[in-house]
Amino acid sequence: MMTRIAILGSTGSIGVNTLSVLSGMKDRFKVAALSADKNVELLSKQAAIFKPRIACVGTEMLSRKVSDAISRKTRIVSGVEGLKEIVSSPDVDLVVFAISGSACLIPLVEAIKKRKRIALANKESLVSAGVIIMKLAKKNNVRIIPVDSEHSAIFQCIDGKDRAVSKIYLTGSGGPLLNVDRRRFDRLTKNFILNHPKWKMGRKISVDSATMMNKGLEIIEAGSLFGLPQDRIEVLIHPEAIVHSMVEFSDSAILAQLGTPDMRLPIQYALTYPDRGPSPVERIDFSKIKNLSFDKPDAKKFPSLRLARQAARDGGVRPAVLCAADEEAVRNFLNGTIKFSGITKVIEKVLSRHDNINKREISLDDVLASQVWAREEARSICCH
Repeated sequence: MMTRIAILGSTGSIGVNTLSVLSGMKDRFKVAALSADKNVELLSKQAAIFKPRIACVGTEMLSRKVSDAISRKTRIVSGVEGLKEIVSSPDVDLVVFAISGSACLIPLVEAIKKRKRIALANKESLVSAGVIIMKLAKKNNVRIIPVDSEHSAIFQCIDGKDRAVSKIYLTGSGGPLLNVDRRRFDRLTKNFILNHPKWKMGRKISVDSATMMNKGLEIIEAGSLFGLPQDRIEVLIHPEAIVHSMVEFSDSAILAQLGTPDMRLPIQYALTYPDRGPSPVERIDFSKIKNLSFDKPDAKKFPSLRLARQAARDGGVRPAVLCAADEEAVRNFLNGTIKFSGITKVIEKVLSRHDNINKREISLDDVLASQVWAREEARSICCH
């Protein structure tokens, strides 16, 4: 029986790679829906190839534009309501969440309520509202399969051995600035910062990789996904990007997941879980690997890790504030409003001005309100 898939964020790097994987598995999967924010040109090309029943764009104005380029057999919707309609559709079995940023949160909640299978490539939703998301998933008997290479690796290593987990090691290549003196950061070009040495990613996550905020967010995300406090989650710099993460168990045994640094591997695993299909990428030749190295990250050089760990300890809506402030600061860096070193400074200022909600249990409304506040605060700081 064909699995009908919706890809939210189909024009981004994860979405494009997901469609690449699906191109080789047409006997098993059918693309039922696609969505993009603004890239209607690429969305139109994807729709012509995969012929989804429904496609979503960011605004109603864009929906009118894309209607002229897409077959009438594909219905066009827009905005958050359009995304909610897609994930609620009885014609969709599995939803790939490839939307970057906090825009993923509301459609993710809706998809879980509708008991859809979830392949999650978005960090920000679990960082901002991890307790809410995981509680809702448990209530609706929905298993969230992570697509992030690190969290996919951890998921594969644990494989039902949750109670025996002692520690998680999140690996990271160190990004483009690993061997760059921090005094040079603000003199680097934007293209240099966006040019990741191992992975081809979108602009936002590429900047997060350069600041190492992506690892900070992954610490919080891993805590939500696997039920561990952040002090049992360690970050290791691993420049070769072959070991995607490791799990230490109570008997001190450590399992690692290794693979070619290609996002198609964790994407395919999330789609076919619990099965495994033929590899869509070149296999590792271990005879050509001369070194697998690991090191601790430089906390002074990359203060984002400290900020993320503090937000995790604070709890409440503080991780949501961290996420939203980071999104706004990165956007301002990409627009040229602030320097690269200003990203973490803006985030730290926003966190210092925030009064955390001191409640036993936060709501989705609490999270959304804190995100609005954090974006406005970050925007104000960036403009002055």
